[in-house]
Amino acid sequence: MVLHPTINLTAKLSEISENHEENRNNLRKIVIDTFIRESAGRGKGEETSKYKYIVETLSSGEKVYLTRPVPLNKGFDFIVHVENYIFMNGKDNPKHDDIKQDLQNKKQLNAQAYNKLVEALEEVFYCNDPDDIYSRYIQHLVSLNQGLSNELILKIVKWFFIEQDIRYWNWSGRNMFMEGIRNI
Repeated sequence: MVLHPTINLTAKLSEISENHEENRNNLRKIVIDTFIRESAGRGKGEETSKYKYIVETLSSGEKVYLTRPVPLNKGFDFIVHVENYIFMNGKDNPKHDDIKQDLQNKKQLNAQAYNKLVEALEEVFYCNDPDDIYSRYIQHLVSLNQGLSNELILKIVKWFFIEQDIRYWNWSGRNMFMEGIRNI
């Protein structure tokens, strides 16, 4: 296996336009343009090129990172990981169900604060950056201190949205996952 150095990848729009489709396309381009610069592998198994991209840093110092390529999938797909976290699947890579279950628990804990968290997630859906959003919502989310941190949820969901936009661009992209969140 050909391991390459860890790469820092920042996917943040300098301007958010009124055109949501343009915004999500621009985020997708940032990520894909980075992936295009990867060196090609030389074959399967040990001959595969492996990449790790650090994409977010939590206030606790842990990193959210992506790995590529993804087993069984091809193209621009990636897996989202979080340092020092173990999710329901027993691994460091969350699934959509991890987020949905945590959101359901938060809704039961405090419905009013949960609604603020969904507002923040809507802003991530519309391509605003979690660091900018979290500072505005932190005071409203204090009571949701069980399970995953709210900061972590915003940052994971950002990358789930980008991954969905890349994988399912010609279909609904991020819309299907956001609909699942709205229906909790």
